[in-house]
Amino acid sequence: MSVKAELRAKYKSLRESLSPEEKAFLDLGITENILNLNAYKQAETVFVFISKDIEVNTSAVIKDALDCGKRVAAPRCDDDKNMSFYFIRSYDDLSAGAFGVREPNPDKCEMAGSKADMILVPGLVYDESGFRVGFGKGYYDRFLKGFEGLSVGVCYSECVVEKIMSDKYDLSVDLLVTEKSVTYTKSN
Repeated sequence: MSVKAELRAKYKSLRESLSPEEKAFLDLGITENILNLNAYKQAETVFVFISKDIEVNTSAVIKDALDCGKRVAAPRCDDDKNMSFYFIRSYDDLSAGAFGVREPNPDKCEMAGSKADMILVPGLVYDESGFRVGFGKGYYDRFLKGFEGLSVGVCYSECVVEKIMSDKYDLSVDLLVTEKSVTYTKSN
């Protein structure tokens, strides 16, 4: 088993062991830290993943962004391992998609392109430099190559390690948000 596969298994198991109350508490802390970011407050367009049970819950961020009049876009994956973002107005714009994740219905939603003020990036485990191990499909690494806004990794503090061995295809996020802290991972 590769190092990334071991990390993926370990942190998937750790997340699955969280009680619903503990997960809700951690999610709330992360949500509050995101909503308090100046970059978020000033953002007009935000790309946000639709969370699965094992991921940081993004529903409160999505609700806040929509309530504040921000343009919110969510990802849709295709068979060619590409990810595109589509603007949503509510959860009614979503339908069952790849990997059991709700995705924007392209018949209801306008494609967003790759320009946004910020993007929230999921990860099972992050390191202190902003590199991540996700579910292993590479969608976000491919998408982030052409993304020019602020990339914000979201993760539980227990799922942050000192260093992850990265390869030439891996990209780090600009900012890492946990329930305990907000850390700039790149020097500007």
